[in-house]
Amino acid sequence: MTELGCLAWPPDPIHTARLVLRGSEARDRAAFIELFASPEVGVHLGGPRPRDELERDVPEVPRQRRGLFVVELGGAMVGTVTLERRAAERPGDPGPGDPGPDGDRAELGYMFLPRAWGSGYATEACTAVLGWFATARPGEAVVLCTQMANDPSMRLARKLGFTEVARFEEYGAEQWFGVRNPGTRSG
Repeated sequence: MTELGCLAWPPDPIHTARLVLRGSEARDRAAFIELFASPEVGVHLGGPRPRDELERDVPEVPRQRRGLFVVELGGAMVGTVTLERRAAERPGDPGPGDPGPDGDRAELGYMFLPRAWGSGYATEACTAVLGWFATARPGEAVVLCTQMANDPSMRLARKLGFTEVARFEEYGAEQWFGVRNPGTRSG
C-alpha cells in the first residue's frame, strides 16, 4: 500500500471524549507486541505472530509511519487505526466516490487489544480519524475490507456508514468490501 500522498504527517493529536489519537512512540512497543501476539486479535488476521519473533523484530519506535494512529486511553495504547492506500488491482470493487490522486482508495483499518473491546473505543477512534480525513481530503471516499466471519468488525463498518459494494474470497475467507462516501455520518 502506498502512503496518503501529500497529507502533513504526523497530524496534531486528535482528542475525543475519552481517547487521544497520535503517532507511535517508544512507550508503545510493549502494546504493539501484545496486539500482534494476541490470539483473539489475530483470529481474523491470519493468526497471532510468535511473541519471541515480535520481541526481536519490533523496533524501538514501532510502526512509525504515515497513516497509523495509536489509540491512547489513560496514557496507554489500546489499539491502532490506520488509513492506507488500497491498490486498485486488489480484489474488491472500488465502488462510487472519487479515488485519491494516484487512483487508489484510502482504506480504513483498526485493531484493538481485547481488554478495550466492547466499550465503543473503536467507534470513537474511527469516527475521529474519518472526520480528520474528510477535512484533510474533502470529497474522497474511504473503503474498508473485513472478513464476513468477523461480526464485531462488520457491525462497526455499518455503524461508521460503510455500505457493501462487493464480497470476494481472499486469504482463504469470504471478505466484505464497503465504501463510505464523502458526507456520510457515523450512526
